[in-house]
Amino acid sequence: MKRNKALKIIAVICIVLVAAYCALPYYARQALVHLMPVINDLETFERHTVRHDTAHAWQWHKAGTYNRYRLSSGDSAYLDSLHTVSFLVIRGDSLLFESYRDGWNDTLTSNIYSATKTIVGLLAGIAWDEGKIHSLDDPVSRYIPTYTKGKQAQVTIRHLLTMSGGMAWDESYASLFSVTTHGYYGNDLYKLVTNLGVTEEPGVQYSYRSGETQLLAFVIETATGQTLSQYAEEKLWRPMQAERDAYWLLDKKNGDEKAFCCFHTTARDVARFGKLMLDHGNWHGRQLVSRRYMDEMLRPASYLKDQWGHNPLNYYGLQTWLFPYQGDTIPCMRGMLGQYIFAIPSEDAIVVRLGRKRHDVYDGPFTVDMTRYLDIAMKILAD
Repeated sequence: MKRNKALKIIAVICIVLVAAYCALPYYARQALVHLMPVINDLETFERHTVRHDTAHAWQWHKAGTYNRYRLSSGDSAYLDSLHTVSFLVIRGDSLLFESYRDGWNDTLTSNIYSATKTIVGLLAGIAWDEGKIHSLDDPVSRYIPTYTKGKQAQVTIRHLLTMSGGMAWDESYASLFSVTTHGYYGNDLYKLVTNLGVTEEPGVQYSYRSGETQLLAFVIETATGQTLSQYAEEKLWRPMQAERDAYWLLDKKNGDEKAFCCFHTTARDVARFGKLMLDHGNWHGRQLVSRRYMDEMLRPASYLKDQWGHNPLNYYGLQTWLFPYQGDTIPCMRGMLGQYIFAIPSEDAIVVRLGRKRHDVYDGPFTVDMTRYLDIAMKILAD
């Protein structure tokens, strides 16, 4: 009898749990199935392919110097402690050092998460260079006519580029019901971001909001008449002579690119964006993005308050981080699990770190692991 009663209680609990699960919105159910994001999520979502064409591989550095450097036991342990999968140092056009760890190799693609935002920023610049975006100070409503509710009407493309659009976006990664979770696991990105209100005065204060990058992507698509993947393939991926196809994850089959998070590529190929930043939009003599735009992209939007309400903003340009290091300002791309692409002008060098985890301790707006990776890279460059 006791056993039968226990089985009935278990059955009731199961029924309640199933009913509760079915009552959840689609994105929350997906989040429960997949739990926290991972770098190898390529098969989890639908995707568009960003196809490469004529490849130009990085050369190995001059004889005897490629991978000559040996990491200290402390630096090697640090890389492993945060589950680094790729660590590359490139000087000029040559690979000086590369290390693949934790079962990774040079052919595997990783989700680069929010480092993707810089790619969207580059595409916005190209669309502006081509006159498809008439002005960076155009209201968003010129391209998305419904974006006029309340303060939405005041938001410009430049506001989106500088994360000062005032969107009601909760940048929370751990909450099941946050709008960020909705964006990552949901299937209605266009509806989600175009319906969100604007709760702060646009163009006043920087505040990191993934939804503003996503809205920027929809502006680019409207302006160019192409999907984000098509435009990236034509204007960046093929001209940069990538070695392999990349992938852009979608919110559903034949849906919209997750522009705020989800470009998939190898460590060697993502380094090309570092080269593009280093050379101010030029790729081996071809100006892919205008110098004028790149100069603004890689300069702090100091006319804005920073995230704490102070003046001026000194660490963010147009969808690009500006990292202070040893007296220099280093442009970088940055993803939530420690995806970093640094462009170091003083060394004519690029550093790529991809991994499964970032440090959780901050120094201002940056996590402390970023400094440690650059410290390691500087030792390699000095060898």
